[in-house]
Amino acid sequence: MALIDLESLGETSGALLGLDPGTKTLGLAISDRTRLIATPLMTIRRKKFTPDATQLLAQYHGNDCTALIVGLPLNMDGSAGPRVQSVRDFCTNLLRLEDIPVFLWDERLSTAAVTRDMIEADVSRAKRAEKVDAMAAGYILQGVLDRLRA
Repeated sequence: MALIDLESLGETSGALLGLDPGTKTLGLAISDRTRLIATPLMTIRRKKFTPDATQLLAQYHGNDCTALIVGLPLNMDGSAGPRVQSVRDFCTNLLRLEDIPVFLWDERLSTAAVTRDMIEADVSRAKRAEKVDAMAAGYILQGVLDRLRA
């Protein structure tokens, strides 16, 4: 199925898995089957591609997901830097393992927004570090859900 666009994503139904790909972790979030609410799911500590992808795909299938939403870390001016290429490479390699629908979503400032919200909620630094990646994945996924409803 490979990379899909928003229109193709809107033609599918079922739960979506959100991914905030970082250099040290992969934050995951899940939507409900009706695609109204995104919920942080877990954080995968990155090791090597194959075990990381295996864990990711286990969550994808275990939660009966119909597409993977991947945060694309564009620069503030909209240009693509080295992190964008790293995310694209991750997706390409993932699709070599398994042919699932993957949608790339602009995730500029998602981690910053989530961190700001947690600071305002007086969440300790240790708790923030533990939860920020899954919450950023939820933020990314909720953006897609809201756009699909618009």
